[in-house]
Amino acid sequence: MDAIADTARLPADIDAQPVVQAAQALRPKLRTYKEAIERDQRLPDELVGLMHDAGFYRMVIPRALGGLEADPLTYQRVVEVMAQGLGSVGWNIANNGIGQLVTIGLPDDGVQEVHGKGPSVIAGTAVQGGGTAVPVPGGYRVTGRWSFGSGCQESTWMLGSFQILDDGKPRRRDDGGMFWRGVFPKHETTIVADSWDVAGMRGTGSFDWTVDDVFLPEHRSMIHAGAPLDNQWSKWPGLTYQLPAQCWVGPHHSSVITGIARAGIEALIALAVEKTPRGRTGMLCENPQVQDAVGRADAILNAGRVYRAAMIAELWNTIAGGGQTTLVQRARCRLASTYAADCAREAMDMAYRHGGSTSFKRDSRLAECWRDLHVVGQTVTIAPEWYPMGGRAFMGMDPGSRMR
Repeated sequence: MDAIADTARLPADIDAQPVVQAAQALRPKLRTYKEAIERDQRLPDELVGLMHDAGFYRMVIPRALGGLEADPLTYQRVVEVMAQGLGSVGWNIANNGIGQLVTIGLPDDGVQEVHGKGPSVIAGTAVQGGGTAVPVPGGYRVTGRWSFGSGCQESTWMLGSFQILDDGKPRRRDDGGMFWRGVFPKHETTIVADSWDVAGMRGTGSFDWTVDDVFLPEHRSMIHAGAPLDNQWSKWPGLTYQLPAQCWVGPHHSSVITGIARAGIEALIALAVEKTPRGRTGMLCENPQVQDAVGRADAILNAGRVYRAAMIAELWNTIAGGGQTTLVQRARCRLASTYAADCAREAMDMAYRHGGSTSFKRDSRLAECWRDLHVVGQTVTIAPEWYPMGGRAFMGMDPGSRMR
């Protein structure tokens, strides 16, 4: 893939970006892997290879490390397109991107170990907690168990958070924080079998994973800044890395859910032009209620998508102009992700309802989209709790540590 142009401007046409065009080209082929992905709860090696070739696993990595240094809208569009093809694929690409951003904030020696020979696939979690560590010369010995290791089967490194114990008591940093992050080689971890038993998004392989008294060198650790995440990668040059975390965390999962909702609308359209409901003479597409639902669902979904893109662009342009983003701007960016997710949920439910009895058949595309979308919709990054936090920010009140 060609490197993305070095510019302070966002691309005028996101869909014209080579990496997005690669996603559009690969999207139809994802359906051929669906059965294996659902059965094995992982992405097949062949598909992972195609995704590497397309550049999906190096979008957010700096060019100095062999990455594309993509802007957030390009990255999120790739996530959305792939989620439209298969929800689990979009989710794993989204999570890998955030994991990669975290790891390029490691000390230089750590960055070189993880990404020095080319961008590495990262799995794990950015949420606080899960492990404990005992200080030893040169680093720590870590034991822990973490949930939601999305993409752990195709990853090279695992990301987890832990507390450092001094004489059995958690260490507290000068800034009041009590958590650190560590990056562990995949071969030093254990994936907990049968720990990902879910209704949808089975293919993400979001299994629990553990380490047991594993040595973690200090250069592969860093403070856990933010709840869950602050920008610790701004040491890298380029506008992409100066953006606040709100341009990345929240929009990444929001892009998964809007991609699945688009697939749901397309599934209803495909059904409507071939199905004649029982007891009726006209095709489903001739029903004015179905016509209304398709039109409304498309408008609702795109309203959320446009709001999300507009707020990210506003923060990008503020920084490009030499300014600093405000709390209100960051809050609106965060809420735009949640609102886009709510729009996706509304559009999907509309499509599901008008599919009739086909919608609840396990092998139908509408059923697949509905299951996957509602699993994604439960993630904390796009939960309704962000609305009151934004409201407090707008009214000049303390929004809490999660909205900074």
